[in-house]
Amino acid sequence: MREIGKIIAGGDCGENDCPSVALVEGEPGMIDVQGYHQSDISTPSGEVVARIPISVLLEAARALGN
Repeated sequence: MREIGKIIAGGDCGENDCPSVALVEGEPGMIDVQGYHQSDISTPSGEVVARIPISVLLEAARALGN
């Protein structure tokens, strides 16, 4: 299993500072969003929903220069 890539917004979820947005190594243009599991939302098998503050998404956009 791979580790999360370079965090560009948010905190280090390993230190109880979720959520975070990270670049996907080897897949340009892709990001991973790590956050707390939302057990009250139904998703298709194999999918999850990570709830993040808008400020973290905006921070990620600024880090990408958009």
